[in-house]
Amino acid sequence: MPSSAHQYSKDSYREKELVGIVKEHEAVYEVLKAGVALGLSNWYVGAGCLTQSAWNKLHNYPIGQNILDIDFIFYDPDNMSRAYEEEVYEQLIDRLNKTPLDIDVVNQARVHLWYEEQFGIKIEPYTSCENAISTWPTTASSLGVTLIDEKFSVYAPFGLQDLFNLVVRPNKMLIPQKVYEDKVFRWSSNWPKLKVVSWNELDSL
Repeated sequence: MPSSAHQYSKDSYREKELVGIVKEHEAVYEVLKAGVALGLSNWYVGAGCLTQSAWNKLHNYPIGQNILDIDFIFYDPDNMSRAYEEEVYEQLIDRLNKTPLDIDVVNQARVHLWYEEQFGIKIEPYTSCENAISTWPTTASSLGVTLIDEKFSVYAPFGLQDLFNLVVRPNKMLIPQKVYEDKVFRWSSNWPKLKVVSWNELDSL
């Protein structure tokens, strides 16, 4: 069997496993279902709430342990105002009974407008949510899940092997070294089974 087909088989199995974890994490699942009602053309729940839910499962911890917020992203270049972003946030919150976690809503089409001021790095405008996810800090957290026609869709540009193998590997496309190392320090204290690839190791990205 060609290696590409073998990899597809692995990722397909892991995607089903991830979807099962998302369904188990009630707060994340509720945000996904609420997101459908907004009618956005390109949106995901992503990053830490997914990655850390999987890490909790693999550590035999409660599914929501040490998770602080849920990242909800969308892409709308036709309205890049902060007011519109806040409007989407309010619409999302209105569709949730309650959630124990903060919800962070970001229009990825406007990230370039504030990123340099906040992080000291000038970036080009993103072209989609998928483009944005591909630049997130680690291979395991470059991850998004959405619902399309009531079916789960997973976007994982680096695959899901690092996630389920508890590997933290830098995605150097955008993140600075210090930000990566600060995240690693915090994560390792909460999930001690993590296997961290240091910034300068040869197999890092």
